[in-house]
Amino acid sequence: MWRRLWISLPLGQNPALPTCPTRYLSGGRTAIVQRSIQFCGAAGTVTGSCHLIEFNGKKILVDCGIFQGNRHLRDENYEPFPFDPSEIDLVVVTHAHQDHIGRLPKLVRDGYSGEFLATKATIGIARIALPDSGRIQEEDARRARKHGSRHADPQPLFTEADAYETLKHFQPVAYDTNQALPGGANLRFLTAGHILGSAYAEITFPDGDRILMGGDLGRFNTPILRDPAYVDSTEFLVIESTYGDRLHEKEDPEAQIGRIINETATQGGVVIIPSFAIGRTQELLYYISRLQDRGALPRIPIFVDSPMAMSVSDVYARNPDEFDEEAKVAEDLHQSLTEPDGIQYVRDKEMSKAINKQPGPFVVIAGSGMCNGGRVQHHLLHRLSDPKNTVLFTGYQAEDTLGRRILDHEPLVSIFGEEVRVAARIERANALSAHADQGEILDWLRHFKTPPKTTFIVHGEPKAQLALQAKIRAELGWNTIIPAMAERFVLP
Repeated sequence: MWRRLWISLPLGQNPALPTCPTRYLSGGRTAIVQRSIQFCGAAGTVTGSCHLIEFNGKKILVDCGIFQGNRHLRDENYEPFPFDPSEIDLVVVTHAHQDHIGRLPKLVRDGYSGEFLATKATIGIARIALPDSGRIQEEDARRARKHGSRHADPQPLFTEADAYETLKHFQPVAYDTNQALPGGANLRFLTAGHILGSAYAEITFPDGDRILMGGDLGRFNTPILRDPAYVDSTEFLVIESTYGDRLHEKEDPEAQIGRIINETATQGGVVIIPSFAIGRTQELLYYISRLQDRGALPRIPIFVDSPMAMSVSDVYARNPDEFDEEAKVAEDLHQSLTEPDGIQYVRDKEMSKAINKQPGPFVVIAGSGMCNGGRVQHHLLHRLSDPKNTVLFTGYQAEDTLGRRILDHEPLVSIFGEEVRVAARIERANALSAHADQGEILDWLRHFKTPPKTTFIVHGEPKAQLALQAKIRAELGWNTIIPAMAERFVLP
């Protein structure tokens, strides 16, 4: 586990703030620092993406997400930023997952007053995700005060009101257009194919050099969304490594979903799918609809127990310009991509509780995707100990989350303070992941006509980062760096 490392260096930062280690890349300037990047999150861990770029006296922040996982990581969300938020000139947002936007309200509350630049769809999803997160955090804080906590007075990281205040700062930027930035730089968003609205942020410095902030790299030939854009060149590249040490399963995800639902339904069981409301739920419903259309699934109830997922589906419907050709054709024919027969949207807590009393077979899709909160915990509490049931994971499970413990087949897990036996069948469908795997990352990199001067590998656990670094060096011969948390690099 990483530890925050602060050392005193004359960086001209607010003297009340901790300073951080700085490295000069080959050819870097040692007198007047003209441009640099500091990794304030997602370094040595998957979550908490937050990167500070400085040039010509201006400070541009790319993403500001929450840390997820073990208690030490979650506690990091409450620590002061390693920069003064009031001194940030602009924030660029790559997409609306919580590990990329989840600390934006804290940033505003701590003094930031500028704009957040993002794609139209990212703003649409943020309008749903941030207030929802604020409500959940307020509820969690109230619960902790009621039932006791290691903190004397548990407080939410931010409130629902903080989230609504934050939303006032968003400004839309279209894909493939040049947007002027403070200090004479330019921003261009490129399609990342990760979730609706996701983008790489290409920042061109005044001298013409570029830094490509990869955000999260999506996958090719997945349903609904356009494929990620290829890039010819950039001087500096920041790339994720969530699955940098593995390859996704080759099994057809549609066939895998059909097999698991059919086998569980035959036993009269329930398929519980902890799902991310943004992207993954819509993709699951798409595959279920296709299976039904060709008669490959029984007509059983499909419960979507996630108000956020319902709202996000509406954002999808308002952004058909991001669809791939197949989805556009369906849209033109007024065919629903994400509403299979038997779908029932669960709109309140009472209906959610009633599902736990209903016998199978049926499917319930509920958040949160890593099982660390949300309504899925109640379904797991009631169904996890029954071997007739199946838990199907469709996305990354961070270390020390409930989802990771279940996926690792721990015999007992704690849910709401109650020890629950893990007897249900546990399945994983990595082919549904919205993150590129090692092979897909390398394939994307091979399309560069000239290699970057430096490639920074972030957004991954150390094992995944090291594996991806070794592959890039061996197969492409590129100069790569795995930055430490809060480490700052002067860019030559």
